[in-house]
Amino acid sequence: MSMTNFKKLNILCAVSCLLFSLTTISFNADLSLAAFPLSLLFSLIYFFSSLLLVDPENRCIAAVRKLTYRDENPIAPSARYIAVVRELLQYMPYVLLISFVFRRAGENGTPFFLDLVSVILWIISSVFVLCILHFLNPKHISSVSAEWKGFLDSQREKASAVRGWTFRRIIKEAVSWIDALVQAVFLVLLINIFIVQLYEIPSESMVPEFLIKDRVVVFKTLSGPKFPLSRIGIPYAKKYNRGDIVVFRNPHYSTDRKSEVRTFISQIVYMCTLTTVNINVEENGEPKADPLVKRVTGVPGEQLVMQDGVLYSRTEGSSDFVPVEDDAKWAAWNLNDISPSLKRGIELIPISQSNYDKMIECEEKRRNVDILDASATCLRLADSFDRFNAQIGAKKEGKFVFDQDKYNEYSLFTQSQRIAVQLITSTDGGEWFRNFLTDWTKNIPDFKGDIYSEANFKLNLMIKQTFAKLVLRDIELKAKNVPASEWKNDAAINSLLEDAQMLHQYVYMLDRRNMPVFPPNDAEGNPTYIPENCYFMMGDNRFNSLDMRHSYETKLVQITAYDKYSATYLSDMAPQFVSRDKILGNTSYRFWPVSRAGKPGLTGKK
Repeated sequence: MSMTNFKKLNILCAVSCLLFSLTTISFNADLSLAAFPLSLLFSLIYFFSSLLLVDPENRCIAAVRKLTYRDENPIAPSARYIAVVRELLQYMPYVLLISFVFRRAGENGTPFFLDLVSVILWIISSVFVLCILHFLNPKHISSVSAEWKGFLDSQREKASAVRGWTFRRIIKEAVSWIDALVQAVFLVLLINIFIVQLYEIPSESMVPEFLIKDRVVVFKTLSGPKFPLSRIGIPYAKKYNRGDIVVFRNPHYSTDRKSEVRTFISQIVYMCTLTTVNINVEENGEPKADPLVKRVTGVPGEQLVMQDGVLYSRTEGSSDFVPVEDDAKWAAWNLNDISPSLKRGIELIPISQSNYDKMIECEEKRRNVDILDASATCLRLADSFDRFNAQIGAKKEGKFVFDQDKYNEYSLFTQSQRIAVQLITSTDGGEWFRNFLTDWTKNIPDFKGDIYSEANFKLNLMIKQTFAKLVLRDIELKAKNVPASEWKNDAAINSLLEDAQMLHQYVYMLDRRNMPVFPPNDAEGNPTYIPENCYFMMGDNRFNSLDMRHSYETKLVQITAYDKYSATYLSDMAPQFVSRDKILGNTSYRFWPVSRAGKPGLTGKK
């Protein structure tokens, strides 16, 4: 390349950088205001430095150089700026990218067209930078200027002639190492955004496939990575299938501009501090669970439901839910069965073998509940209460008050003795007890194939009957004048409390073991489906995974909507799908620990 063409290349690079700076102009009094001065100042410094390098004959430039260098040969002073220009060019793409982020970090966003122009100018500027750096490389610089080549060779000879470590040399070496580290951080940042990124598994939601501190490689290019805080980037070229393990942005967190800037800056800080400082934290100081690593379990065009640990799906072409057979291959419900070598790396087994067996027993009993038989049983229990109530003849004072909060299944079981006393001493205790047990019998629902709603309805009946039997047994013992201190030794009560414990444990796991129809049917009862380019994810370790089934908040809800007097429980059930634009890529390879290195899939169950 001739010197003339090299000059033109530098001018084009400077012009493209200055044009980019114009796209970062902001008139808002926030962080976006810093974007234009940052990019403009850096571009002007580069432009002036490049003139000092490539235009030694210019009188103005020569005058400036003479203030510093007293050398009759114009080549030597100009060649001294090679290192300066090269250093500025190496940082140019990163400074422009930071300006791009700052411009979009304010209160007001930027239009799509401006994002597009900015990205195009960034790419053009980066290409010019790479071309200029290529010709400023000592191996190729002779094609631009033989004098420059000779000057650099003489400088290297002088440096090699210096023996020992001087203070100046130590400082120069330290600065050189810091410079290399910072450039490496920014280069890795670009690679992380657009090509590939390494992740450390932070939780046990994907046990046994992944353990805490497993490290995986995620290729991003095919997943349509975008420039930070914009919709401009590489087009999507990836379609995800059920069973793919993906890394994606946590939809539970806000993705406003402020949080995205914090995420971007935290990545830089995290790498500059060699992964020791993470400023991307929640209000309580805990690191954000973002991004997440989960498995794709639902794909576009499906409606899902999960009952008793079995995932079902249906599509527009099928009216019936059918089991998703592949889900059983990776869903881990009982970690007590996995190999001892893998189990040693697990910090928490969420459910013991005995509790797992109790859960299976509870599900079997629930499936065997006959709703018509339960209706007759509830009427019989209400009649029994009236007989015992009349037999005791306790003094009636005031109405029975039972707040909605007390319908919590745990409160029903643990407070059954106190509630029994309140019922028989209230003027309307018998009326409430009968309504609680039998109100649902006035309109027995048609579940229309909704296995989740039917199962929860039956579970609610089991809870009510167990509670009612505890109340009746307490009243019966009172009628027989058995001292309250001896009730805890009653075999019937202890048997009922065992049933209550089983039911309570199951309700505690209810939102991990099951999931309502999702997406829910519309107001007319017609099915809706996961939209195009959206997916549903769950962790393999279903009892220890806050995933797309759940919210990060709990609330007291009825176990069934088909009963006005339904028992309640604390629920975090709030299914949601994930848009494709939040997916960062597939986990392509696990490289650590070496003993389990390989392509993730079902390695945890081998």
